[in-house]
Amino acid sequence: MKILQIGLGSMGKRRLRNLKALNEKDIIAFDLREDRRKEVEEKFGIITFANFEEALKEEPEIFIISVPPDEHLEYQIFATRNDIHFFTEASVVRDGLKEMIEMLNGKDIVGMASSTLRFHPAVKRIKNLVDKNEIGKLCTFTYHSGQYLRDWHPWEDISDYYVSKKETGGCREIVPFELSWLTWIFGEIASVSALVGNTLDMGDSIDDIYHVLITFKSGLIAHLLVDVVSRYAYRHFKLLGADGIIEWNWNNKQVGVYNPKSKEWEIYREDSGTAQGGYNPNIIEEMYIDEMKHFLNAVQKNEKDHYSFEDDLKIPVSYTHLTL
Repeated sequence: MKILQIGLGSMGKRRLRNLKALNEKDIIAFDLREDRRKEVEEKFGIITFANFEEALKEEPEIFIISVPPDEHLEYQIFATRNDIHFFTEASVVRDGLKEMIEMLNGKDIVGMASSTLRFHPAVKRIKNLVDKNEIGKLCTFTYHSGQYLRDWHPWEDISDYYVSKKETGGCREIVPFELSWLTWIFGEIASVSALVGNTLDMGDSIDDIYHVLITFKSGLIAHLLVDVVSRYAYRHFKLLGADGIIEWNWNNKQVGVYNPKSKEWEIYREDSGTAQGGYNPNIIEEMYIDEMKHFLNAVQKNEKDHYSFEDDLKIPVSYTHLTL
């Protein structure tokens, strides 16, 4: 099946790497920027287009949509109306999404929203442990996801791409990115409240810290801290249960389970994985490849068992609850 990669920024190039790793060969790409097209042609050896209509003449059957979040909808709607399968990067923009979902539900195509961390080996391990009731009744968890916004794309100023805009700010984007895997493990959210702040004035009045209190429908109460001011990147998760503790340290590449009876930790170490040059070594390519493989399998088998836009819509990213 012919694949059209839409957008050739950082994520667009990553998706091309994913497709190449999966031995997909029938790929074309579209981006308005000449420098990006030239780079991709040289690096990946594929045909690129500066004009969307010209790319469509190649009759692609799949869209991979990797443009800024506030541009997703137009390509999603086009794909849905024209019976083209599509995969979209994570987004905090919800305008028009319900209408698109209604259109998609009447079509025999696969539309999938990104939920990359569900494919991380540690996250899969945590889900398995929770599903097996490894630490008994769940009491609470705290989770800190911290990064430094200017480190995301060190080759360009943050004012040159969407993370510096209030509607699509970097920290605002990460909150639902993290919630997509947390809801996979702990279920739907009943309510959220938050304290947010702009501490370093890095963009267009964007907030750079979010302290989020979450109540899940199961009754579990938890705390999520997301920031883009941390000069050292963190993902540190601690889940307390009646019969033990589950702890994930992203930087140590391990999940630990504490047994109060033996007073010992059982450690599950992750494979080191492969990181692309220029990125944090903990951002492994394998989880992105596995996510893309999952999408392509869903397309080939016409399966609906994947992270859907209905699932995505349940994530509270309208931020009316978070008073942004």
